[in-house]
Amino acid sequence: MTTRYMKDMYDFADSDVIIAGAGSAGLCAAYELSKHPNIRVAIIEQSVAPGGGAWLGGQLFSSMIVRKPAHHFLDELEIPYDTKGDHVVIKHAALFTSTIMSKVLKADNIKLFNATAIEDLIIKKGKVGGVVTNWTLVTLNHGTQSCMDPNVMEGKVLISACGHDGPMGASGVKRLQNIGMVDHIPGMGCLDMGAAEDAIVKGTQEIVPGMIVCGMEVAELEGAPRMGPTFGGMMISGQKAAHLALESLGIKSHLDPNMSFDMNPLRKAA
Repeated sequence: MTTRYMKDMYDFADSDVIIAGAGSAGLCAAYELSKHPNIRVAIIEQSVAPGGGAWLGGQLFSSMIVRKPAHHFLDELEIPYDTKGDHVVIKHAALFTSTIMSKVLKADNIKLFNATAIEDLIIKKGKVGGVVTNWTLVTLNHGTQSCMDPNVMEGKVLISACGHDGPMGASGVKRLQNIGMVDHIPGMGCLDMGAAEDAIVKGTQEIVPGMIVCGMEVAELEGAPRMGPTFGGMMISGQKAAHLALESLGIKSHLDPNMSFDMNPLRKAA
């Protein structure tokens, strides 16, 4: 156990892509990148349990709502659903999360480091070049102990999928504001599900050299509305982030760079 984990830390200390956050957007990005076995991808998740808010639907209900055409992604994952107009319903959100997680973790080029917090960014010559990490329990207890120095993980591209604001949410864009690389973060607006999903997908972007923002962290950055318990936008945002990461690495992507909810399906025409 110890030998394997330490080897993983060594092997992924210099990765092609680092994904900050293993929620729905981060996992979708990782899934798309798993199709490129020569790309080394490290996922950093501060919680013991990955999945973010994708284990349940709204108000702790069990079903998951997904807006079309993101159902094509569910078809690829072979996740069953019921069709309800412009949306589909998965009988339990955990079915989606456990399925995509199992596919991601089976990939030899992907490694999940959970219970690991990102404390800072590595920036060299104006470009994000990795992250500063520590055990989450250490990060949460810096104020109770003497100095406990971190570790570092370098990467050519960072996908920041840290979610909306909270104790450890939106940490990527908040740090960029702290150091002056982003002028203003308006914060997430009030709930408007449809507008929020459109805005999240549209706003998924390389915000500074070397760092792509996706998922609900986009709402904090752009002032987009709160999304609520609907997950199509998160899936497409994660896919788009993967495309942008591949593009940054100079690798041809099978995904369409202009993803939106008007597309059907989300992939390039043959």
